[in-house]
Amino acid sequence: MPLTNQQIRHLRSLAHHLKPIVMIGEKGVTENLSTELNRALEDHELIKVSIAGADKEERGTITKALCQTSGAQLVQRIGRISVLYRPSQKPQIVIPTRN
Repeated sequence: MPLTNQQIRHLRSLAHHLKPIVMIGEKGVTENLSTELNRALEDHELIKVSIAGADKEERGTITKALCQTSGAQLVQRIGRISVLYRPSQKPQIVIPTRN
C-alpha cells in the first residue's frame, strides 16, 4: 500500500531526530545486512539507513534493493541517508489514515 503525501510528511517529521541504525559500507547489501535491516524494521518500523562510499546513482540502486528485499517503503532520501518505513506485527507508529 503506497503512502500518501500526508503520511510521508508525518513519517518525515518523526524521522527527523533519528540517528542511522543500519550503515552500509563498501561490501554493499549482504545477507547479514538484510537480516539486520529486517530486525531493525520489525523493532522500530521507521529507520534511517546510512550508505557510505557510493555515488548518487549507486545509492539510489542500493536504496531500491533494500526496499525490495525488506518490503519497506522509502519515505525520504537525502544525500547518504535514506528513511525507510515498514509496519511491524505490533505497530508502534500511528500514521494518518487516507482521506
